[in-house]
Amino acid sequence: MISFGLTEEQEVVREAMREFAVDIFREAARDADEESALPADVLNTVWELGLTSTQLPESVGGGGEARSPITNAIILEELAFGDPAMAIAATAPSLFAFAINDFGTDDQKQAHLPRFCGDKFAAATVAVAEPSPVFDVANLQTTAQAKGDGFVLSGRKHFVVLGDRAEQFLVLARTEQATGTGLDAIDAFIVPRDAAGLTISEVEKNLGMKALPTVALTLEQVELPAEARLGGSDGIDGARLIAQMRTASAALRVGVSRAVKEYAIPYAKDRHAFGEAIAQKQAIAFTLSDMEIEVNSMRWLTWKAAAALESLEDATQPALFASTYTARECMKIADNGLQVLGGHGFIREHPVELWYRAARTLTVLDAVAAV
Repeated sequence: MISFGLTEEQEVVREAMREFAVDIFREAARDADEESALPADVLNTVWELGLTSTQLPESVGGGGEARSPITNAIILEELAFGDPAMAIAATAPSLFAFAINDFGTDDQKQAHLPRFCGDKFAAATVAVAEPSPVFDVANLQTTAQAKGDGFVLSGRKHFVVLGDRAEQFLVLARTEQATGTGLDAIDAFIVPRDAAGLTISEVEKNLGMKALPTVALTLEQVELPAEARLGGSDGIDGARLIAQMRTASAALRVGVSRAVKEYAIPYAKDRHAFGEAIAQKQAIAFTLSDMEIEVNSMRWLTWKAAAALESLEDATQPALFASTYTARECMKIADNGLQVLGGHGFIREHPVELWYRAARTLTVLDAVAAV
């Protein structure tokens, strides 16, 4: 039987994350954006919740809890409802850690996962996107050539979250050893920050989520040992990794869209023009109704993708559907929210312009978290 309800535990998590996001993230969001800086105390506060460490094995110092992509999607939505920039920054290390946990060898898990089980925020990230007008994750231009017992990486990456402070990068590339085609041909390599041939740019200046640092990477003949290849000789399940990323990005967009909707509705009820609330105007009322429909549709698609991941089914298609639909509708909802507020939508006293810029940024950021 198909169920559209959450378990009691998931409802508790959802409410707790919502309260945390509003009280902590939203309070700090405006200053963080204006100053283009992440508040370190906030990141450590989120880290103490154990969103990453509790889902890592006890053998590396983690909590040993089973990972639930559905619950993680719920958490990401609520955190993004508070502020997407801090939500991404706080959970980006999980993308690195979960990839190691899911696809790494025993030696790789023992070498890299313990640092994510400590009390302090541990920065790490994944480098996926490439500076191409027709970037296709199924056809990566970054290459890894076999050399002796190791590999040589060459290529460029951009929009690498937390790249200004990450000690390690998980770089997605294509190798001669990769089997299959498309997403199945993706390989991943653990690259230390001080690797010879790796150049890290200054923090990129983006339109939205200015508190979230992203950088570009240039890899010029970066030589790595064989053990740097995630999964060893078996490699990784590239399609599943990308599905995890796409589902996480979709959840973040749901959170931002819901924030816009829940701000626009009471505003339209309180704002009066020509003797009545603007929410009574047919055009505004229809716009608000469409927002409600679209947010729920986005969430169902996201949860369907997360459910496929949780049941170990092929999530490639549902994750792609969720990612594509949420990217389009998130921007549409943000734009309509701005229109509902009229001139006030451009004033920084209202958070809608902040979310509008965040929505635009989220349409180009896919590799930022995992469920």
